[in-house]
Amino acid sequence: MSADNERVLVITRVFKGPRHLIFNAWADPAQSRQWMGPRGFTATEVTQDARPGGIWRLCLRADDGSRELWQGGVFREITPPERLVFTFAWDDAAGCPGHEMLVTVTFAEREDGTTLMTFRQELFDTIENRDGHRDGWDSTFDRLADHLAAIQGRHAG
Repeated sequence: MSADNERVLVITRVFKGPRHLIFNAWADPAQSRQWMGPRGFTATEVTQDARPGGIWRLCLRADDGSRELWQGGVFREITPPERLVFTFAWDDAAGCPGHEMLVTVTFAEREDGTTLMTFRQELFDTIENRDGHRDGWDSTFDRLADHLAAIQGRHAG
């Protein structure tokens, strides 16, 4: 495996529901606020100018109030309901963007009414940061599944 491949994170998840529902959960800031961030954090501020060249910003506040983590980037590509591509960087202690990565999220509808989401984040500065992001995104995607189940339950009732 090349050093670059080691600094790439790929996560695939299957979600119940059509891909436009899962895509919209990403693209709609009101929905993103409900699920974005790992368990133990709440998205307190979410802004998204969902168009190529548009900026996005997100603040995650630890539920115990101990810290705030800011991240942001620029949308590179938006192809509803198939694909999102955007840059991603955590703010450093001075509030400036740190190491920039590229995130690509694709949504493939399956015959059984589910959607296969493929999430790719590259290139991490260290393997340790990649592994830390895996844990964070896995927890975040668990929250996304809970969010999708809740909104589908509201629409079914």
